Amino acid sequence: MKNQRQPSTVVFYAESAFSHLAPLWAAVSERGLWAASYGIAEEEFRAQILDRGRAVPVYAPEKVRNALWQMEEFLAGNRKRFDLKVDWRGMTPFQIAVRKAVMAVPYGQTASYGEIAAAVGRPQAPRAVGGVQSTNPISFVIPCHRIIGSNGSLHGYGGFGGLQTKAWLLELETKNK
Repeated sequence: MKNQRQPSTVVFYAESAFSHLAPLWAAVSERGLWAASYGIAEEEFRAQILDRGRAVPVYAPEKVRNALWQMEEFLAGNRKRFDLKVDWRGMTPFQIAVRKAVMAVPYGQTASYGEIAAAVGRPQAPRAVGGVQSTNPISFVIPCHRIIGSNGSLHGYGGFGGLQTKAWLLELETKNK
């Protein structure tokens, strides 16, 4: 029985033509937010959904309306905290620990990769933290843009627009603290 495949999870997804940054995508399962991204085509977002694990993507705007609305509010500077559960399936314990530590960084503040590594009990692993964040499947809700280099410089941002978007997000939060 150990080798039995896990059943597929139905994941509902849809997009929002958000104008402050780029079109947004969100996907939710019965347990919570499965994926969130922006500035990509539907095919790429569906691939991200499938990268998380065995899933059956179903286009259903009504099922993801709340997640997209909260992301829109965040990008407009009108939301500082998300009221969304995260579906952690398909992530390793280390990935979950890192992403939860990143979620604990308050709006308008930053932490270094080393600080996150120390927070998860792996102070010698800031590069591993960076690796986890480079594959963050849930943009904005897991705010990887708040994680910076130990010298205060911006490092790696895998989202659409790269470091320019990371800087924009940090500026947005600074202006709306």
